[in-house]
Amino acid sequence: MATNSVEAEIGIIGGSGLYDFPGLGNVSEFRLSTPFGNPSDVVTVGDLNGRRVAFLARHGRHHQHSPSSLPVAANIYALKYLGVREVISVSAVGSLREHLRPGELVVPDQLVDFTRGRRSTFFDRGLVAHLPFAEPFCPRLREQVLASVGSVTDVTSHDSGTYLCIEGPQFSTRAEAGVNRALGMDVIGMTAAPEAKLAREAGLCLATIALVTDYDCWRENEEPVTAAMVAEVMRRNVAAVRKAILHFTRSPRGERTCGCQDALAHAIMSNAASMSDGDRDRLDLLAGPYLS
Repeated sequence: MATNSVEAEIGIIGGSGLYDFPGLGNVSEFRLSTPFGNPSDVVTVGDLNGRRVAFLARHGRHHQHSPSSLPVAANIYALKYLGVREVISVSAVGSLREHLRPGELVVPDQLVDFTRGRRSTFFDRGLVAHLPFAEPFCPRLREQVLASVGSVTDVTSHDSGTYLCIEGPQFSTRAEAGVNRALGMDVIGMTAAPEAKLAREAGLCLATIALVTDYDCWRENEEPVTAAMVAEVMRRNVAAVRKAILHFTRSPRGERTCGCQDALAHAIMSNAASMSDGDRDRLDLLAGPYLS
């Protein structure tokens, strides 16, 4: 599975509440197996405003994968294999700021990773690569996603914010929420960090649309967040996200002038000649152009 299939150009990773994408035409389903395991679910590929789009439910269509056990590497690899170049990741988050209200959308520009023990690199053996990650979300794609989110007039959106990615699956304690606010975090979720890191290693542009569902638990005069609360707000917000994605697919794509696609070009530290055939085959789709 080392040669791109080129089935789609845009990838959508749906989070909690976004398990499918109605309106896709000429649909095909791909049940893939990758060198990094099986993706969360089948990848649905179809036409949307004349573009081929690949949709993957991050947690599975029945929400069977918890944040800690998500097969993120397999998900990103599968999208790369299908030819995807740009990824919109949809994520439910809690707000750590008064002005970021439940029901609103945030397009974060920064990321802090508090996860523990999750796979966050494809290059853990056979090849060592150190990629720049100062801008964790593709700046070029993020601007285009911002324009599409801004086109949805029936929801308030915010054009920046720091996304704190925690391990979960438990929500924060009140003490943790206080610390996270003091550290300057804006929204809190459980999925963005591994996805952004692995997408960059795979040469994919990625931007996140964060759906604010709650105020976490830092407001002491309110009930702490529950899964039911998250699900209810997500149901209301999903319609706005779908509108934004429809606008995005109608917009001209243009050239990828960012550095995401060639992020590996100056990042590999290993001598490729010393790689085993197995490691070379496993990583060929991701690093093949840089191993000659």
